[in-house]
Amino acid sequence: MKTDHKPAILITIAIFAAALLLTGCVQSHSGQVYSQGQAQRSMQVYYGTIIELREVTIEGSSSGAGAVIGGIAGGVIGSTIGSGSGRTLATVGGALAGAVGGAAVEKGAGTKKAVEFTIELDDGRVMAVVQEDKAYYRIGDRVRMLQGGDGSWRVRQ
Repeated sequence: MKTDHKPAILITIAIFAAALLLTGCVQSHSGQVYSQGQAQRSMQVYYGTIIELREVTIEGSSSGAGAVIGGIAGGVIGSTIGSGSGRTLATVGGALAGAVGGAAVEKGAGTKKAVEFTIELDDGRVMAVVQEDKAYYRIGDRVRMLQGGDGSWRVRQ
């Protein structure tokens, strides 16, 4: 007897498409990107000099969506393998493996390389700010520090 795997394949493709959409919603921590809530809001501006730079990592977060999507995809794929109790075992194993893999993919997609800036402000205070940034900074550079009403800080040249 020939089994039609087309529905399982279509479901799997839909699940992976949803996973790609979820990873596209990862928040940016760059000094160049503003959220909608930060736009058209006043910010305090401070000037200072970079006294130390250090590469750091902003760890991704897990909402659980990656594990759910991965578990469903793994279960669907597993259900196409074998028959009887072997199929049940493959379905459960696929769901578990998919959930673990999906959670790892979601967390990895949100993990970013970043820079920890230590800046001496012109008023003598020393501040440290971590942000994802593509710009090139050096110790001794003059920078602007912007403080948002929500308490967030960003470094700009």
